[in-house]
Amino acid sequence: MKRVCVFCGASPGRNPVHLDAARRAGQALAGRGLGLVYGGGSVGLMGAVADGALEAGGEVIGVIPRALQLRELAHDRLTSLHVVGSMHERKARMAELADAFVALPGGLGTLEELAEILTWAQLGLHAKPCGLLDVEGYYAPLIAFLDHAVAEGFVRSEHRRVIHVAPDFGALLDAFDRYEPPRVERWIDDRTS
Repeated sequence: MKRVCVFCGASPGRNPVHLDAARRAGQALAGRGLGLVYGGGSVGLMGAVADGALEAGGEVIGVIPRALQLRELAHDRLTSLHVVGSMHERKARMAELADAFVALPGGLGTLEELAEILTWAQLGLHAKPCGLLDVEGYYAPLIAFLDHAVAEGFVRSEHRRVIHVAPDFGALLDAFDRYEPPRVERWIDDRTS
């Protein structure tokens, strides 16, 4: 594993603990010699995770659509910034550049990025580890939903295990080091096909 993609909010949120967790996540990546791939912004949690990695001497690669370059205030101190034409290109480029994925607290954009990367894992389009940094229970409702989807037969248990959850970024990275992707032959249960 050389680089980790972090999905997170362009907003700082209301609780300052989220900004602190983002900065510490960037520092943890750099401390382990891992590069950061993220959305390229300089504000909110995006800016904090990039700043944390940069302050610790880490590689930081941003990927931002041209239309959002000014709106999200593209970070001007990155190792490299990829300006792409669309959100679809952004997600594809981030996936190409990263060896693992983590969602920090965020809103709809973060949820959409996470859902797509988890779907790709479920379909066997990648075998990279995925995780949620569950800062002060932020993702507890999503975790409950995923468990409910398993119980209701919409998500297979081996696909639910694709996503690691921890309140500490270092614990996620440790789990990623031990990650073994599920063998995906069919993602739909025999009873529903």
